[in-house]
Amino acid sequence: MATAVLLAKRGIFVDLIDLDPAWKVSGAGITITGPTLRGYQRLGMLDDIKAHGAVTAKTSIFHFSGQWVRDLDELPLEEGVPAHGGIMRPVLHQLMQERVHAAKIPVRLGITVTALTPKPGGVDVMFNDGSNGTYDLVVGADSIFSGVRALAFPHAIDPPYTGQGCWRISCPKPPSLVHGEFYLGGDYPAGITQCSADDVYLWLLEPDAAHEHIPDEALPARLRALMAGFGGNAGWIRDQIHEGSVINYRPLKAAIQPMPWFNGRIVLLGDAAHATTPHLASGAGMAVESALVLDEELAVSGRQIEDGLAAYQARRFPRCKDIIESSIEIGRMQLRHAAPAEHTAFVDAALLRLAQSY
Repeated sequence: MATAVLLAKRGIFVDLIDLDPAWKVSGAGITITGPTLRGYQRLGMLDDIKAHGAVTAKTSIFHFSGQWVRDLDELPLEEGVPAHGGIMRPVLHQLMQERVHAAKIPVRLGITVTALTPKPGGVDVMFNDGSNGTYDLVVGADSIFSGVRALAFPHAIDPPYTGQGCWRISCPKPPSLVHGEFYLGGDYPAGITQCSADDVYLWLLEPDAAHEHIPDEALPARLRALMAGFGGNAGWIRDQIHEGSVINYRPLKAAIQPMPWFNGRIVLLGDAAHATTPHLASGAGMAVESALVLDEELAVSGRQIEDGLAAYQARRFPRCKDIIESSIEIGRMQLRHAAPAEHTAFVDAALLRLAQSY
């Protein structure tokens, strides 16, 4: 959606297709770091996020038992861009849909591609409803399980499991919560992100060597058990878990796709090219940054589309590779119970690099 809106603003005709006939998103909230907020500011959506989500300037670190350890004062990256924030994922999805509609972009739902044939100056496309078309450019921003990647990039890899699973639960804001919180020191790192005036989500990471599927009806009891030793606001949230709680669990996968990210005039973007784990809260941010960079490189006067795709790849690959590999390594540190000083130093260095310009 970010790519579609940016291209449409420059007068380029865009067809947007989505496999989901309801065009919805499930899940809990989303943590939005300063670099991600910077990306949404470039997209013109920062005020939307402030109005419908939450922004903060501080995060508190707790021992998982609830004992306060220290506060992290987070400085804004630039004037007008908050240091930290959160929003419910379905709300963010709706806000971006509104931008797509405002740009008068045609949207076709329940549609995917079944064949992609590069040719000089374009791509012939077959769709699963029997229709077809010829396009100057095809952008595959279709998830970690990208169908575009499967069709047009035979050298691509399937993102492997990382050894951890991520729990997320949406719930009302605990009465005493005033900003984001992290809970460390135990087997299950966790955190709470405020997503609106009244809503939060809690995430928790669990070692998951078996990559098991957990039935929905078993999720509440399993999460309560994992959080048995938690105090503070995390303990408060545990005590509110009930059979109707909105809980999501997924084993984590991640991979930086090997170059090239483009085949003729077919290009990958977002999780299709650079799927990461949530350890640096940068999945959405990396996708929006990639949309911004792709638009910038395609807009260079007199440049051929293929040259713009090569420039996009050259700018994005090193940054995305660093963020993905750093996120995976943070997970490995958690799995081996690395010393807090080692863990903190590594995260601080990664965040410093993340704050640099894309």
